[in-house]
Amino acid sequence: MPTRNFLTVVNRLSPSVPGCPQPIVEQYVRDAAIEACERTLAWRYVQPAIRLSAGVYDYPYEAPDDTEVHAVLTATVNNTPMTPVTIEQMYDLFPKWPNQSSDEYSEPRYITQFDVDNFTVAPIPDSVTSYDVRMVVVLKPLRDAAGMDKTVLDDLENVIMHGALQHLLVLPERTWSDRELASYHAKQFAYKIAERRARVNLGNSRASMRVQMQPFA
Repeated sequence: MPTRNFLTVVNRLSPSVPGCPQPIVEQYVRDAAIEACERTLAWRYVQPAIRLSAGVYDYPYEAPDDTEVHAVLTATVNNTPMTPVTIEQMYDLFPKWPNQSSDEYSEPRYITQFDVDNFTVAPIPDSVTSYDVRMVVVLKPLRDAAGMDKTVLDDLENVIMHGALQHLLVLPERTWSDRELASYHAKQFAYKIAERRARVNLGNSRASMRVQMQPFA
């Protein structure tokens, strides 16, 4: 995927905070990009299939460089949908997990995110057949990333600028500080985050909504 550097956003934003060092601006741009990705779920990635191993319940994601997984949107095992659950729900369903005996191994039906680098499955896979897990995940940049996917950054650029400025403009005792303007950018950030999240959830289809009558029994 083509990558766009955060410095391209810094160059647009710097005139709004004259005198602010470029590394500081870049830091806040990156932080705003991470928050925007977390709250809009806009950066979606189809992960390559991961082959499960018999007796192994935890696996690392295969995310692109300089990213980590924020959430799992969909998951299938051998083209059968898996049910996403929390760690607590996993233990409710399988009280002995992950210390199940080998005779309890079977086709995994549940998946949970253990952390930003790993996911886990239950039941623990058996050796009867090969299991391939396919996922659509939500990504976000790492804290030291220099950039992110160009398509996503292009779409979220104005959101990210508002997010960065709401914090940059309230830094204490700086020549560029302006709390009134920071409040404006904070409101714009919240509004545009909500708009982008709705767009991501509903899609960009322009077809009009219709109501279809259902016959009575």
